[in-house]
Amino acid sequence: MKYTTLGKTGLRVSVVGLGGIPIQRTDAAGAKRVIDACIETGINYIDTARGYTVSEDYIGQALEGRREKFVIATKSMARTYEAMKADIELSLRLLRTDYIDLYQIHNIKSDEEFSTCFGENGAYRALAEARDAGKIGHIGATAHGVEAFERLITEFEDKIETIMFPYNIVENQGAALIRESAAKNIAVIAMKPLAGGNIEDATLAMKYILANPDCTVAIPGMGDTCEVYQNAAAADLGALTDEEKRACETIVRDLGQNFCRRCGYCAPCPKGINVPSALLFANYLRHYGLADWARSRYFSMSATAKDCVQCGACESRCPYELPIRQMLRKVAEDMGEV
Repeated sequence: MKYTTLGKTGLRVSVVGLGGIPIQRTDAAGAKRVIDACIETGINYIDTARGYTVSEDYIGQALEGRREKFVIATKSMARTYEAMKADIELSLRLLRTDYIDLYQIHNIKSDEEFSTCFGENGAYRALAEARDAGKIGHIGATAHGVEAFERLITEFEDKIETIMFPYNIVENQGAALIRESAAKNIAVIAMKPLAGGNIEDATLAMKYILANPDCTVAIPGMGDTCEVYQNAAAADLGALTDEEKRACETIVRDLGQNFCRRCGYCAPCPKGINVPSALLFANYLRHYGLADWARSRYFSMSATAKDCVQCGACESRCPYELPIRQMLRKVAEDMGEV
């Protein structure tokens, strides 16, 4: 495993970190096996979040007796002082620790959110107090849009030490800002390295990210030991070959930008449609030769694309501004519902 410094924080971290979203699909024993594999492979950076249901709890249980081996990062969607203060205390309890190395303001985007978070009674004040009290070590932020990314590293560069942003083979819209962040010694944490599961070749995806010296750490989601071993191995594979560069170009050409990253921010749908799942099953139908399986899973859902009433609520919440209504119409067509 290779290690680097996490920007201004000074923390030494593995260039491959554990993304904690998939911990939700396992149990406490499974989470312990994942952490065991992290120790074995040298992964020492763990990313989780208040919003990842049981992730903090399972990771906390798995870390008991070996907390000192890891750099723990978590995050919260809280925007106000009181809400963030409560979330910090809850994270500490669930993670079974008296300090968290990095606490992040999660998915900040609108003017109102910036004003609230960094205002007098905002989330940042709670984080600063917790840092002064030794409950957290450092403060960061995450964003999905380039506008928020730019604001964070320009207007608030004196307040944050890390920035988390999507970066992968098909999402390099933040490349210039990533370079700027690195120049300012703001660590860049690359989330969604597999583009929300749309990139199948995980090793190629990880090599692509790690080839960029301005990216500090990549955090693929890992819910079992096989994923840990595979992703950890990518840290030692070196630069992309010419053949791999051509493979990346093929992925960009085939996948494009108009795809769902399955972040879930579009929910809830007033008609109960699980939008990410509907789009995912349609992808299996179209691209992976799994038509029967895809249709079986798709039609087992309580609501499908044909139930969309075109209200647009999902589009107003999508951080990628996807034309979800149009995409659902195409899903309904492909699934033979219209």
